[in-house]
Amino acid sequence: MSNDQFPPEQRRQQAEDVRREAERDRRLAESARAEGEQFRRLAEEAREVRDRHRKALEAAQQEQERLRAAGEAARIAGEEARAATESARDAAIEAVRATADTLQATLESMQTVEEMRRTLRDIRDLKEPVH
Repeated sequence: MSNDQFPPEQRRQQAEDVRREAERDRRLAESARAEGEQFRRLAEEAREVRDRHRKALEAAQQEQERLRAAGEAARIAGEEARAATESARDAAIEAVRATADTLQATLESMQTVEEMRRTLRDIRDLKEPVH
C-alpha cells in the first residue's frame, strides 16, 4: 500500500510521529554528545592528575636516590672518621710510650749521675787521711 492509500489525517499523524521520533533521536544524540564531551573532559583531567602524580613520584624517587647517596656518603665519612680516630689513638699511645721511654732514660741518666757523685764523694773521702 502506498502513502496515497492512507487518509490525509493518518498521513499527518504518521509524519508527526516520525518528526517527534526524529526530534527525540536528535535530543538523545545531543545528550550522548554532551555525555561524551563530559567523559572526554574527565579523561583529560584524569590524564593530567596521572601526569602530576607521575611527576611527584619521579621527584620522590629522585629525592630517595639523593638521600640514599647522602646516607652512603655519611657511612663512608663515618668509617673514615673511625679510622682517623683509631689512628689518632694509636699515635697518642705511641707518644705516651715514647715519653715514658724518654723519661726512663732521663731517670736512668739521673741515677747514673747521682751514683757518679756518690763515687766522687767516696773518692774524696778516701783521699783525705782518716785520723
